[in-house]
Amino acid sequence: MEQYIVTGMSCAACSARVEKAVSKVPGVTSCSVSLLTNSMGVEGTASSQAVIAAVEAAGYGAQPKRTASKASAAPSTDSSENALADRETPLLRQRLIYSLGFLLVLMYFSMGHMMWNWPVPSFFEGNHVAMGLLQLLLTVIIMVINQKFFISGFRGLIHRAPNMDTLVALGSSASFLYSTYALFAMTDAQVRGDMDAVMAYMHEFYFESAAMILTLITVGKMLEARSKGRTTDALKSLMKLAPKTAVVLRDGLETTVSIDQVRKGDIFVVRPGENIPVDGIVLEGSSAVNEAALTGESIPVDKAAGDPVSAATLNQSGFIRCEATRVGEDTTLSQIIQMVSDAAATKAPIAKIADKVSGVFVPAVITIAVITLIVWLAAGESIGFALARSISVLVISCPCALGLATPVAIMVGNGMGAKNGILFKTAVTLEEAGKVQIVALDKTGTITSGEPKVTDLIPAPGMTEEELLFLAYALEQKSEHPLAKAILQEASARHLRPAEVTDFQALPGNGLKAVLNGSILNGGNYKFISSQTTVPPEIKTQSERLAEEGKTPLFFSKNGTLAGIIAVADVIKEDSPQAVREMQNMGIHVVMLTGDNERTARAIGKQAGVNEVIAGVLPDGKENVIRALKEKGKVAMVGDGINDAPALTRADIGIAIGAGTDVAIDAADIVLMKSRLSDVPAAIRLSRATLKNIHENLFWAFFYNIIGIPLAAGIWIPLFGWKLNPMFGAAAMSLSSFCVVTNALRLNLFKVHDAGKDRKAKHPVGKINSGSTIQSTEEVHAKAEPPESVSDQTCSTANQGISGAQPDKQDYTINTAGLKKTLRIEGMMCGHCEARVKKALESVPGVAEASANHEAGTAIVLLNQKVPDELLKKAVEEQDYEVLSIQ
Repeated sequence: MEQYIVTGMSCAACSARVEKAVSKVPGVTSCSVSLLTNSMGVEGTASSQAVIAAVEAAGYGAQPKRTASKASAAPSTDSSENALADRETPLLRQRLIYSLGFLLVLMYFSMGHMMWNWPVPSFFEGNHVAMGLLQLLLTVIIMVINQKFFISGFRGLIHRAPNMDTLVALGSSASFLYSTYALFAMTDAQVRGDMDAVMAYMHEFYFESAAMILTLITVGKMLEARSKGRTTDALKSLMKLAPKTAVVLRDGLETTVSIDQVRKGDIFVVRPGENIPVDGIVLEGSSAVNEAALTGESIPVDKAAGDPVSAATLNQSGFIRCEATRVGEDTTLSQIIQMVSDAAATKAPIAKIADKVSGVFVPAVITIAVITLIVWLAAGESIGFALARSISVLVISCPCALGLATPVAIMVGNGMGAKNGILFKTAVTLEEAGKVQIVALDKTGTITSGEPKVTDLIPAPGMTEEELLFLAYALEQKSEHPLAKAILQEASARHLRPAEVTDFQALPGNGLKAVLNGSILNGGNYKFISSQTTVPPEIKTQSERLAEEGKTPLFFSKNGTLAGIIAVADVIKEDSPQAVREMQNMGIHVVMLTGDNERTARAIGKQAGVNEVIAGVLPDGKENVIRALKEKGKVAMVGDGINDAPALTRADIGIAIGAGTDVAIDAADIVLMKSRLSDVPAAIRLSRATLKNIHENLFWAFFYNIIGIPLAAGIWIPLFGWKLNPMFGAAAMSLSSFCVVTNALRLNLFKVHDAGKDRKAKHPVGKINSGSTIQSTEEVHAKAEPPESVSDQTCSTANQGISGAQPDKQDYTINTAGLKKTLRIEGMMCGHCEARVKKALESVPGVAEASANHEAGTAIVLLNQKVPDELLKKAVEEQDYEVLSIQ
């Protein structure tokens, strides 16, 4: 998207005019104009010159936003900050001060002396012509001070694109011209000595109305500009976080350079209390880094060698030396700023309603004003009375409130999201997220932590937990099995010291064996340990219970005596059950997608509290599942944004969770900076609050005009005697826009994580089971037509049974028109074993797809060419598993 700065716009009619003009340019596929930020986003192949020419032909100005190349040095944030700087308020404040000064003098003479007989210099006593000329002169001065209304208004009229300024200019000009006519007529009457006519014409002066209209509109414009400036506070505060300098190592010496001069690969140092200048990798040192600026999380994150760090985060404790990996527009901070800025440049669907109204609003108001004048004159009223009603119609009508109703709320909502680590890529996403009816959650890394952890320690009689863990620690420290890491982490957390073992063996198809101080240690699954020692029935029962809960039980023995069981699993995150409950309280049906078999899936789903579990889902099959779910309602897919891209794209709303520094995930519509599932209901909650705020703004804007215009036209005069002075009409016009913007600013007080006011969706999903259900992939895919690209494929669940921690476990195969072979394998104990076998087999040339099942002891491979059995066997046995046969 190419972005432009547009000048000369004053209301929604202006932005609609610009958008319409640019959309007609050949090569432009889409155009979105933001009155709030005076910016325009254009997509397509049209040249900048053609776009700018179209804007200028419409009577406005435009220039492209200049950005540095990504390959270049880091651009200064000054230009970005200047683009959002509030230049309008100071100019309007200056205009207002001058206008008020002259208006007070004008009001003293026109109202104070005429109505309350306030004293004036003797020269003006009885000299009505001099009094009229003074009022004319003061009004002209105020009109010159506020000449922008007239220049913009009449330019729009000439280009047949009248705007709000046109209404103000017409109303003020009509008051001024009629008053000038009355002044000349009064002068002629005074020359003729007709004092009755002189006094009658004196009461036809509307100089103060012309001046008051301009001044009050300026007051409203200033309040509006000031409030609009505050809507970008969140974005500006992000920009201010970017450090201006960095300390880099040049020729072995520490040198302070401008952030512009930092290049990828530079080595930089950060001391305690300093902000990290660019994204990088820690090479040396350790520290606690506060990442609240990016994620909204106030708890510092420990960083050590090898860990990534992001620009604008605060180094709180230690000295660290880092290598720059992303600079300039590539840094996480820059991408966040760009994402929020792009979202502000897009337009929400609901804004189109206001745009359509704004496009015909001003011509319609001018028509109503003319009709009002004609009707009152035809009714026998004086021209002054009829003109006052007509002017009131012009100045009370406010297209600005209509134009600002949506963009101000979108901008504030986006800013609030960015503050809390929730990034909406477009205004459409911000509006639509709150309408979600179904949320599909990828299990691994979303509901669960994605890393296996020790969950249970069950020592055998006569053995303590510490002793059991000590034996397992000694045995597993030389193992390369994925589950070994969980035991090592648990032992380190308990500050156990590792003991050195000898004669270590990884036995294919069985487990581990080693000698510790003369004692023989064994570890592995039930099948292996039961061949080495006797497993008591109560211990076996406990292992089966653990397996039912989706955990992998690992058995350990010492000198032929059972030492106990250590259960390992991919545990759910602490906030996952609460996040699921919050979504359910919002009337959302929560579905968990997992590659686990149904038994394991049921255990995880029960812990998380989801409504429905769909088991045996390959990453490639997630898109089909989403396709099926979309038939039942509006679907949001939540995944890690890496292997979930097709599903994220297929869903109505794609949400990438725990993206961290991977902000620019193209497939996702919403990026959550933190790995907390609770940010998903927070994003939906913020979307609903923003949409509610937009509805309030639109209601106020429409209601104001529906009530105000008939009142100004004098419809109620025959019934109730209500009539509106043009000055009060101008005041009402000024306050309408101010009220809309101020209402949008209330979103800054919204608490995104407060579930106390959540309400269920008005249109609940009708065809989804209300209770917790388990489905396999073939049940889901039977309900959805496969995409064209895989129209010759069918899905089926290949494996059933118990598995443990298995990130993205792939439990079903896609049967294609190729060769199929089944391998009987001994040695697989858990889902991680299956993943290793699968990866090994798929690395063999000619293997299109592979899946493994540790409980069945099989692996199925699909071939797109002939592959010797020896190659398949070698690939598996290199991973320390034994291939018994290949069919």
